[in-house]
Amino acid sequence: MPTVADIRAANETITMLTAYDAPTAELVERAGIDVILVGDSMGNAVLGHDSTLPVTIEEVASRTAAVSRVTDEALVVADMPFLSFGVDEAESIENAGRMVKEAGADAVKLESGPHTVGLTERLVELGIPVMAHLGLTPQRVNQIGGYGRQGTTREAAAEIVDLARAHEEAGAFSLVLEHVPANLAAGITEALDVPTIGIGAGPDCDGQVLVITDVIGLGDWSPPFSKQFGDVRGEIESAVGKYKEAVESGEFPAEEHSETVEEIDDVY
Repeated sequence: MPTVADIRAANETITMLTAYDAPTAELVERAGIDVILVGDSMGNAVLGHDSTLPVTIEEVASRTAAVSRVTDEALVVADMPFLSFGVDEAESIENAGRMVKEAGADAVKLESGPHTVGLTERLVELGIPVMAHLGLTPQRVNQIGGYGRQGTTREAAAEIVDLARAHEEAGAFSLVLEHVPANLAAGITEALDVPTIGIGAGPDCDGQVLVITDVIGLGDWSPPFSKQFGDVRGEIESAVGKYKEAVESGEFPAEEHSETVEEIDDVY
């Protein structure tokens, strides 16, 4: 099992995927993925929301526990959902601690900004490893006006660089860079000692992360920086269609799917 220290050392390319339930997490781990992120992307990916904002701390905790119960090798990181951190330090610590103590996460991820530098330092002091997240931070969708690429001006890029360094100094063991120019991500990767994990940030990060439903082709849409490596949506549609036809035709259940007990024939 890769530990936080192993990921921090980044001796090899880091692979990370999201998972939100036990069966998926089991398969992701079996494939040898290093880090499983129980992301608040569950809001869009599996809970039917239009954004990550409605996702609750209870939902993340429940799904993190499900993932943790079936994984032994992958590092499990719980995403801290909108307003579960950064408002009050004591409450932020309690919520993050719950992910580790009750849900079994190995670390937490914070969508980061100037307000999370001190919190990152305090969490690390208390023994809660922190993965920082800069660039496109979907919890700020209402503030930034959508999901466009971030860090495209000198001022914006410099701010991301400064925040990356600040979170490294605060003790973050890794940094997710989302939807930023590839050359900006490459420069940050070169500048930091902790590893960067990119999503829509080019090939020069120390690792990559994607949303599982995009990777397996379960959704009907995926972002342009993602790639579908399978067609699970098509497989499900095919299987469900075959089931429907078999039930309607009487082909299912067949004799091998049923059982009779003769001694109860006289009870009706």
